[in-house]
Amino acid sequence: MRIEKDYRKLEDLEEIHIFDITEKELFVPTPQEFEVTELPFEKTLKNITNDIDIFIPYEDGKDFIIHRLGLGALSRGEIEHSDAAGRLLSKTSPGFYKILAEPLREAYQTKKIKKMRFYYHFHEKLARFSNVKIVYDMDRLVLISDHRDNEESRLHIPNEDEYNEKANLIEYFSQTGSYYKINDRYAWTQGIYNIINRPREENDEYYNIVFDLVISEDRPLVEKTLRELDSGRETYETILRIRTNDGTLKYIEINLYSKFDENGDLVSRYGLFKDVSTDSTRKMTRPVDFLLKGFKNSKKLALMIEPLSKKQHEFSEGFYYLIEIPPEEYQHGRDVVDDIVEEDVLCKLKELINGKRDEFSGKFTYNVHGDENNQKMCEIYIERFEFGQETHSIGFLTDVTEENHQKQELIEANEHQTILIKEVHHRVKNNLQVLNSFLNLEKRAYKNKPNIIIDHMQSRLSSLAILHEKTYNTTDFKNINLSEYIIDQDSQLRGLIGLRDGIEFESEVDEDLNLSIEVITPLLLVIDELTMNAIKHAFPDKSVPNKKITKKITRIDEDTAQLILRDNGVGIEDPKTVTKNLGCEIIKNLTKQLDGHIELFQHENGTGYRLIFPINMEHTIEG
Repeated sequence: MRIEKDYRKLEDLEEIHIFDITEKELFVPTPQEFEVTELPFEKTLKNITNDIDIFIPYEDGKDFIIHRLGLGALSRGEIEHSDAAGRLLSKTSPGFYKILAEPLREAYQTKKIKKMRFYYHFHEKLARFSNVKIVYDMDRLVLISDHRDNEESRLHIPNEDEYNEKANLIEYFSQTGSYYKINDRYAWTQGIYNIINRPREENDEYYNIVFDLVISEDRPLVEKTLRELDSGRETYETILRIRTNDGTLKYIEINLYSKFDENGDLVSRYGLFKDVSTDSTRKMTRPVDFLLKGFKNSKKLALMIEPLSKKQHEFSEGFYYLIEIPPEEYQHGRDVVDDIVEEDVLCKLKELINGKRDEFSGKFTYNVHGDENNQKMCEIYIERFEFGQETHSIGFLTDVTEENHQKQELIEANEHQTILIKEVHHRVKNNLQVLNSFLNLEKRAYKNKPNIIIDHMQSRLSSLAILHEKTYNTTDFKNINLSEYIIDQDSQLRGLIGLRDGIEFESEVDEDLNLSIEVITPLLLVIDELTMNAIKHAFPDKSVPNKKITKKITRIDEDTAQLILRDNGVGIEDPKTVTKNLGCEIIKNLTKQLDGHIELFQHENGTGYRLIFPINMEHTIEG
């Protein structure tokens, strides 16, 4: 018999895989040592479909006296109740003592319910699985097992009634649809059919009925997902779009999990699917995609998102050019640093990985594929930081390999690039903190109106994503042309809100108006807040046609510019009521950060705001 253990964080339970347990390990005839009384509700227990085993702790949990074994355990051991009752588990069933002693002892000592799942393998094939709970009650340990026995030692393919029963076991930990795949057969829960809008069909066990509906644009992502899982990755999370047979487009959040044997062969796979179509009005591209896109054409500089995470890491293309491994073949792990030549750098990086330091910046020599004749000089910067309740990491890797005649020029360029990289990194963190502050304020102000919070955060994220996308490839943070940003911002607002609420956005911006990043960041956020304020107060009747919000941004003189934002809504009876809401408080704070001045005015067809702000502010690089 061989035993393997694993812990499933998602389900908060321990998995135990049992390989080729023998009859001798199941049951060994031993004389009775203890008197145990028959349970007064034995007749009731015999009529319960679950297996109920009851044990009495012996010598403070060192061993366990068998009070009762369920019908499943008795039949597998081909014994009667009298052959097991009143005997120590370690002597009567050494195999199950080896499996159960530790979890029984834990439940006895903590008095908490212990959840487990058992997989029984025979001849390297999964024969059955059992969901188990251990409950301490009335000075006894009660082991409740819900399983399917298979006398032929192979996977049982259930009929319709049995299928529903097993599907419920798989789905008990989730309110969404799920599936299980073993030996190339699929078992689908009812939640899946709710998602894809159709009843069960005879051949559903032979193919992935969800992936079969994925739209053509997302099929490469399906191929990538399965390729990652087949190559040894245990978990994968993403969002896919499917079109059901009745033509409905849905956004599906998927979480896939694979189980491999000791030879690396796939044993089983299961997945959780959640229909998130109600949130599909948001732009599906994540802010991190904009960050990675900014490094798309760089073969010398790599952005590393979550480089200290084995499962959640995402790197730009430059990383794979540097190590000369295609993205689809790369397996992220500690061994990637083993080809670093300098021992002190290697030591510090391992300290960073192990959580003994929060950041590292340095230069090192890298042997590509371990080849000393193919060396590259690299600079690296990685920082670990806290955001919310979680720890994250971000880093930059630069190929600074120099030819002799370009050495000094490259050194100077890379020193400047490192400063710019650090500035970009700090701005990403600062913007995340600003969004987090806004979110905390709005959670208190709009706790019963989650849609308002979602709209506001989508708009802010889109504006910051535009900012990040357009500034990552620049080295001049003082002269950023505003017109391009406003055009993109209007496009984002039109996609997020305009089409949904029937609002048109128009803008006019001086073509030669260039601003520094210190000005343009709060300016875009002010425009977001003013726009959201206008939508909320100017257009209470969503059915009114021809709704419009316009912006005009012009240069007043060499040092000052002006923003005028108008709507053609219902106007404001009492301006004091508007200026006291949360949106206006945020606008005032952002205006103060901008070192500007803002005022509200009424016009014949609605309401407007006039913002006067400086074109240039002091530009400082954060070290």
